[in-house]
Amino acid sequence: MKKISRFLNKPEHCGYLFVLPAVLLLFIFRIVPTIISFACGLFDIDMFLNGKGFVGLANFKEMFADDYFWNALKVTLKFTVIEVPVQMIVGLVLAALLTKNTKFNKSMRAVYFAPIVCSATVVAIMWKMFLHSNIGMMTYWLELLGIKGVNFLNSPKYTFYVLVFMSVWRSFGMSTVILLSAMQNVPTYLYEAAEIDGCTGFKQFFAITLPLIKDTFAFVFITRLIGSLQVFDLVFTTTSGGPARTTETLVYYTYVKAFSNNRMGYGAAVSMALFLIILILTIICYGSMFKEEKA
Repeated sequence: MKKISRFLNKPEHCGYLFVLPAVLLLFIFRIVPTIISFACGLFDIDMFLNGKGFVGLANFKEMFADDYFWNALKVTLKFTVIEVPVQMIVGLVLAALLTKNTKFNKSMRAVYFAPIVCSATVVAIMWKMFLHSNIGMMTYWLELLGIKGVNFLNSPKYTFYVLVFMSVWRSFGMSTVILLSAMQNVPTYLYEAAEIDGCTGFKQFFAITLPLIKDTFAFVFITRLIGSLQVFDLVFTTTSGGPARTTETLVYYTYVKAFSNNRMGYGAAVSMALFLIILILTIICYGSMFKEEKA
C-alpha cells in the first residue's frame, strides 16, 4: 500500500486516478462482453443458456455456409460504401460554408446538429410516417404532381437508398460540427499569405484547409465507418430487413438469429465475425491515414 501511495502521490501519476473510472467502465461494458460473446459463439445455447452445449467452431462453419449471412454482409458493406462517402462529402461542404461566425451560420449549425440529438428510433419513426405509402406527406405531395404508387419503405428499388438517406440525415450534423471546429483552428495567416500569392477560393481549400484537417477528417471517417457497419435501429424500426432482405444488415441478422430464432450461440458467432471485420477495416484505415510521413 505504501508503494502504491508513493506512486500516486507523484503529480505525473495522479492522472491514472482520473482515467480509472473510464477504464473500469470500458473493461466491464466493452471488453468483458466481447470475451463472453466470443465464448458463447462456441456453444449451441438459447437465451436461457439451454441447448446442446459446447459445439466448438460449428456455429462459425454454419455461418459461412449460410447464404443469408453473406447477403447480410453484402448489404452492410454496400450501405457503408455509399453512406460514409456521402456523409463525409455533405459534412465537409457544410463545414466549409459555415466557417465564418455570422449569426446565420451559428443558427444553421444548431439546425444541422438537431437531428443527432434525437434518437435513431425517433428519427426512423418520423421518416416512416412522412414516407408512408398511404398517409405519408411525401406520398401526398407526389400524388399532387401526378406520381402515384411510390412505396418508399417497401420497394426493392427504393428502400435501401431511403435507409441510407435516413442515416445521413440523422448524423451529418456531427460530422459537420467536428470538421467545422477543425477548419476554424486553421491559422488565418496561411490564407492571407496564400491570397498574396494568388491562391484563392477552391485552391485555398484543397491546398491549405484539407491538408491541415486531415487528422480530424480521418477520425470522422473511421468513426462513421464503424457506425455504418453497425447500423441496426433504423432497419429495425422501418423495414425489419425487408423487402426481400434488401435491407437486412449484419447487426439485424444477428438480432434475428439470437432473439427471434432463440439461437444465442449462433448470433454470438455472427457478432464476432462483424467485430473482426470492423477491427480489420479500422486497423487498415488507421494505418493508412495516420501513418507518419517518411523523411
